[in-house]
Amino acid sequence: MKDNRRQFLKKSGILAAASIAGLSSCSKNTPEKTTSFIRDPSFNPKKEPYMKIAYQASPEPTPDQISFIQQMGIDHVVLWTGAAKSSYEYYNSRRELYKEAGITVYGFGNSDVHNQDKITLGLPGRDEKIEEYLNHLRNLSKAGIPYTTYAHMANGIWSGERELIRGGATSRGFDLSKATRGNWNGVSYEVPLSHGRKYSEDELWVNYEYFIKQAAAVATELKVKIGIHPDDPPGVELAGIPRCIFGNFDGYKRALELADSPYVGMCLCVGCWLEGGALMGKDIIETIKYFGAQKKIFKVHFRNVSQPLPHFTETFLDDGYADMYQILKALKSVDFDGVMIIDHVPRMVYPNTGNAYLVGYMQALIERVIAEG
Repeated sequence: MKDNRRQFLKKSGILAAASIAGLSSCSKNTPEKTTSFIRDPSFNPKKEPYMKIAYQASPEPTPDQISFIQQMGIDHVVLWTGAAKSSYEYYNSRRELYKEAGITVYGFGNSDVHNQDKITLGLPGRDEKIEEYLNHLRNLSKAGIPYTTYAHMANGIWSGERELIRGGATSRGFDLSKATRGNWNGVSYEVPLSHGRKYSEDELWVNYEYFIKQAAAVATELKVKIGIHPDDPPGVELAGIPRCIFGNFDGYKRALELADSPYVGMCLCVGCWLEGGALMGKDIIETIKYFGAQKKIFKVHFRNVSQPLPHFTETFLDDGYADMYQILKALKSVDFDGVMIIDHVPRMVYPNTGNAYLVGYMQALIERVIAEG
């Protein structure tokens, strides 16, 4: 019995020694512990100056809408209203309302001084409409709101039937061969001639210069930025009106040179630029690098489409023909520090899921681009 016990203890000792030796050997060969997956506490994608995500929000939000914006981690909004509420008092009250929630109102648009045919085509009532626009700028300045979006389309945004995209979601489509009407602010503009005759490019340029010289002077004096949105769709003639000014690269270049102000620049709609494709003269990356180097990009509408004209469908950010990561890299390369919004959100099964999905996708891309330096 003692011999058996002695043998057991001896074997146990040998096994224990072998076990300790093995552990020692393993510890020597194990690579050093990595912490690359741990978030660097010093990394801050919101360190000024930075690319800001803004949410296109209601000027009269519910508490739940405010919470939704906060839950997505967004701290800037852009708002829209109409002529009836375009006063300093209203603009300022909206700024204060969002400020209480920790959210900055970056910009405020007024649909009644946006896409105005009286301004674009020099129609009766033009001077009154321009004065209304200048008052919009004055009220923004007084309310401490630094930006507004402006579009110069005479016969609205043109769309076709909604089309199916990934998973049965629906989104805006446009087929040039089937185009019949444009719309803006409740007004419909139809083929063949939306305003009774054809307009020449020269006429449009004369009317634009008449407007922008006045707008730029006030914007510069008051330090309110005007970001001009591309034509949608761009680069074609629709119902007798060519889209020649904000429908291509050369048109933008000439238009901003005529304005001759650091306060007149671009609301660069990536989607519109992708819609135009070769019609734009320069691709989206070249455009960003040129105007971004001049600090002329104030706001970006971040969206993707299936293909260029003559027939496109708006898509999810990760499902169109453009690599949105490369577009963000281009914006980072010119130190873009304005705001970016999701735009023309596809309709998904549940309300607001499209907004949350696209915001989350954009947030992830921006953080990755900033982290890469």
